[in-house]
Amino acid sequence: MLSKEFIKMNLTGKNKNEILEEMVDILDKGGVLNDKEEYLRVVKEREATSSTGLEEGIAIPHGKTKAVKKATIAFGKSETGVDFNSLDGEKARLFFMIAAPEGTTDEHIEMLSKITNKLLNDEFREKLDNAKTENEIIKLFNTIEKKENEATIKRDGYVVAVTACPVGIAHTYMAADSLINKALELGVDIKVETNGSVGVKNELTAEDIKRATGVIIAADKSIDMDRFEGKKLIQVPVKEAIRIPEELINKTLNGEGTIFHSSSKKESKTTAKNEKTGAYKHLMNGVSNMLPLVVCGGVLIALSIALSGIKAGAGADVTNPFLKSMLDLGVTAFGLMIPVLSGYIAMSIADRPGLAPGLVGGALANTAGAGFLGGIVAGFAAGYIAKWVKNWNVPAGLRPIMPIFVIPLVSTGLVGVLMYFISSPISGFMNALTNVLKGMQAGSIFLALILGLMISFDMGGPINKVAFLFGSAMITQGVPEVMGPIAVAICIPPIGMGLATMIGGKNFEISEREAGKAAFAMGLIGITEGAIPFAAADPLRVIPSIMTGSAIGAVIAAIGKVTDHAPHGGPIVLPVVDNKLMFIIAIVVGSLITAIMVNILKKIKK
Repeated sequence: MLSKEFIKMNLTGKNKNEILEEMVDILDKGGVLNDKEEYLRVVKEREATSSTGLEEGIAIPHGKTKAVKKATIAFGKSETGVDFNSLDGEKARLFFMIAAPEGTTDEHIEMLSKITNKLLNDEFREKLDNAKTENEIIKLFNTIEKKENEATIKRDGYVVAVTACPVGIAHTYMAADSLINKALELGVDIKVETNGSVGVKNELTAEDIKRATGVIIAADKSIDMDRFEGKKLIQVPVKEAIRIPEELINKTLNGEGTIFHSSSKKESKTTAKNEKTGAYKHLMNGVSNMLPLVVCGGVLIALSIALSGIKAGAGADVTNPFLKSMLDLGVTAFGLMIPVLSGYIAMSIADRPGLAPGLVGGALANTAGAGFLGGIVAGFAAGYIAKWVKNWNVPAGLRPIMPIFVIPLVSTGLVGVLMYFISSPISGFMNALTNVLKGMQAGSIFLALILGLMISFDMGGPINKVAFLFGSAMITQGVPEVMGPIAVAICIPPIGMGLATMIGGKNFEISEREAGKAAFAMGLIGITEGAIPFAAADPLRVIPSIMTGSAIGAVIAAIGKVTDHAPHGGPIVLPVVDNKLMFIIAIVVGSLITAIMVNILKKIKK
């Protein structure tokens, strides 16, 4: 599928769009496209979902459409490289564009898998980078293909594996190919199931699992585990299969790992070692499913407020019927954010039986004003309760109704009781905090510091609401000096995290870098919740960073005598702010501090 007419050794594009257009032009001149513009649209639409920039300077943009006559691969090299939003943040230099016609069964995914298979070979990648002519490129692919075909199985044992990542594209297939390549090199018989964006491929059969010496689970999302009952498992994040495939294969053949029991209450050393990874995996399952709601709801709310404006004493003044509908739609999406976070955390822990109690627990956390932190608590509680109920030993007659009746009913009831007991202390705590704030002097630096910390701590949760409602009440009493620092603190978390993804892309996943753009836009309109996905995914580094930035920004606003006459925040309230210059300076300084601090902390973590 790759021939000389589809190879260009000196791409001239200076940015992502120019490279895509240049690569599409190669395919068009080769006569494989019915409609050049349609294919380009499909490719760009795919890039908008998540970047196809991988690692080590490689990008594999692709599209499947009726505009393609036959399955073809185009290859191009850029000497200088371009920013392609790659997984490792580096510039992309080597480009493979896959064109697949509509009607084929995921042919583009199969081609993508074959390409990444070869690119995982360091020697091959280096030779590809150094190739100067089209003939060298073709010869290189033919040589490695011949080596793969000549390989033979030599070692005893049979390894099966499952790879899966939240997005289900790059890492899923790169991990599978990494394991397959290394097994081929070691002479080991292996079968790898991929849980990718196109569903389960190369699915492990009951016979495969029974015959296997051991199982490798390289997954960052929930998969069907019950089928591995009684087998020795090695569980790692999906990136480990790319990084240390030989170690994983050898450990499996040597009989290392933990015997999997779906209802076992004992944990071996290996399970304990992976406990942190498991909790992180559950959390990321919730965050990745919540992210579209944050972006969708936040952008709709931001647009409706931006096009309507802010009114002194009233806040956002959305009166236009169309914009009001847009605002309501955004608010509805935001209302689902915490339940979805909780539901999918619980589902990751207990599989489908955890979804219902997780959703209900998240909704109760929302109603109680517990914010995203309450949602996380509800999700983990629901998941482990559902898992516990799921493992009850019940009479054979009850087993058919367990997943559809007993587990969701008992789990939801217990989660409801738990959230009821949580909501009462939250309410009392909010009242106590309000009384403390009332006793402080308006306009003081200490009050501004406390309010800045409160606003950013849980981003729309109970502590944030206490500070915000206190500032709003002060406006009605003719004291807008309190709302000034709050208006600054409100927008620093999302703006700061947006900046952080721009200046330190290597420290964030592709989905986070995309969410960073939306968060930045939400911050301009005063929507603190734009930072929630980042805080939920990495609370130990993100929350201290946004609290520090917000507190410093609020203190600068207090020193500069900034006042805000509307119960809202962010640059959008600038028309109703006194001392506008200091307001802007406070936001800029606080946001930069957040962005720099979170990147430093993430580098230390790495």
